[in-house]
Amino acid sequence: MQPSSGIKTWQWVVTIIVIIILIIIGVLVFGGKGSQAPVTGDESMATTTADQSAANRIVMSDQYPGNVVYLSSVQLTKPGWVVIHKDNKGQPGDIIGSAHFDAGINAGGKITLSGSTVEGGTYYAMIHSDDGDGIFNAAKDLPLKDARGNIIMHVFHASASVGAGLKG
Repeated sequence: MQPSSGIKTWQWVVTIIVIIILIIIGVLVFGGKGSQAPVTGDESMATTTADQSAANRIVMSDQYPGNVVYLSSVQLTKPGWVVIHKDNKGQPGDIIGSAHFDAGINAGGKITLSGSTVEGGTYYAMIHSDDGDGIFNAAKDLPLKDARGNIIMHVFHASASVGAGLKG
């Protein structure tokens, strides 16, 4: 008879496999965020623009059909507008509502629309600049863009299945 060693070989193998899996998950989730290439020359302007556009964002979910759109939060580097556009063949179309927001993080927000959203419709919540006069003017208060030249917006849909708590 051989003496029992307490932990069998298969238990060691399983333990090592679990440790390897945890290391791989850790690298995938947390890896690469701390290392950035140094900024040199013309890249400094692009980085500054990217940092500013990253701070401009809209957080919201799909909406209940109606004449009000609810925003979870709006984050802006400068005062600006969140403007709601109808869909026009997959692109932002007519403006149906707007609301002004201060610089910083604005928790929650409500935009009353000039026309109602409809079940199954696609809409765009877009961040526009503010020229400082306190009145939204689509010709002067232009859409903000990120470092890649893309308009900063959030696409959402009107759906009765989002819940009665969001009725507009």
